[in-house]
Amino acid sequence: MHKRSFTYLIGTQSMSNAADVLYIMALISLIFHGTDSIITAILIPLLRMGTQMISGFFAPLLLVRFQLPLILFISQMGQLLLFAILIFHLWMTGPSGGWTIVFILVIALSFLDGWTTPARNSLVPRLAPGAALMKANSLISVSDQTVQLAGWGLSGVLVAVLGAEKTLLLAGVLYAVALVFTALIRDPLETDGRYWLHPLTRVRQEEEPEKADSPPTDSVNSGKAERWKTMQEGWRLIAASGRLKLLMFIDMVDMLGGSVWVGAFTLAFAQEVLHKGEAWWGYINAAYFAGAIGGGLLVLACTRLLEKRLFGSMVAGMFGYGILTAFYALNESAALTLLIVLLMGPPAELSIVSRRTLIQKSVGDADLPKVLSAQAVLMNLMFCISLLLMGWIAERFGIVNLYLFAAALTGLAAVIGLLCRRIFRDHAVSGIH
Repeated sequence: MHKRSFTYLIGTQSMSNAADVLYIMALISLIFHGTDSIITAILIPLLRMGTQMISGFFAPLLLVRFQLPLILFISQMGQLLLFAILIFHLWMTGPSGGWTIVFILVIALSFLDGWTTPARNSLVPRLAPGAALMKANSLISVSDQTVQLAGWGLSGVLVAVLGAEKTLLLAGVLYAVALVFTALIRDPLETDGRYWLHPLTRVRQEEEPEKADSPPTDSVNSGKAERWKTMQEGWRLIAASGRLKLLMFIDMVDMLGGSVWVGAFTLAFAQEVLHKGEAWWGYINAAYFAGAIGGGLLVLACTRLLEKRLFGSMVAGMFGYGILTAFYALNESAALTLLIVLLMGPPAELSIVSRRTLIQKSVGDADLPKVLSAQAVLMNLMFCISLLLMGWIAERFGIVNLYLFAAALTGLAAVIGLLCRRIFRDHAVSGIH
């Protein structure tokens, strides 16, 4: 494992994620108090998710042209500059207006952020090849969940104590620290430090002078066709691989119920089923992230055992998570609810880490960024659909049936995996990894 660059990768991701949480909470607070409109405040997370989906669709154009550390650096630098503009704009306009500019800047920030997930997940197998891959994925998952637990738990307190404006300044400092970590990351597969271009791009550019004497053709149309082909490449790779198609389909079915842990649904469950106030909404969220951290650490401790049974671990994790979600829906004891949510962590992390590792092992290093870009688009789209579908189910059939439906979707994803496990067994025999 290339420990130094991997440590910097975790550092930049942790700082950036923490900054995202702080600035979203601060902005929602500012917008809600400035407009007195819940719908306007909800636009922030919706705009982020929709923009990241669009960004993921165009990401392959960058991922095949530039080295991955440069893409991360450009993304972080751009986000820092845009965030500085956002803070300056809010300082000039105050709490009274200018929200259109704020939304435009949020869209721009989210577009840049949409490159980071496929670039980061593509770097992980390069920094932690072979047997170290599942351990690396577990470490990243623990880091992400820890930041989420601390961020969402403390951000409300920080906004209340410091105020939204100072909280935004703190987020800006975290973005700056993330940029420093990003600048120190090195890709071991791209060892020539003199270049920031992807090696294949350099080869094409070196070949172009030899073709300069030939008569020009329809280069504009050719360039557009090449870019379109690049954007489609990840989708073609998924369509051509039985393993990837199965993993993506399982991911989509599971993600369809993935939005049930959004704050609005857990708050409704606390009030309508547990008959508790907003404090218990916070307790449920804290227990969920604490369970995820504990689950990630457990998976990390068992990586040597689990890496030989990745597919079975993924299916077992989904079954366990689905069963616990059903118990959560049918339970009316507040204390038992916290225990159930805490116990969800290990099977959830087992499923997530195993699935991510399987995807990374199902495609070569050169093609992985394209596949992960397509996956990011799919997952963001499914999450948006999930929000709309789960909201309708909650309104139409009640919050208990909402969680039962989510549990059924996870169970369905696990059953699909069991029925199609032959695909992985056949590929393992043929030597495809």
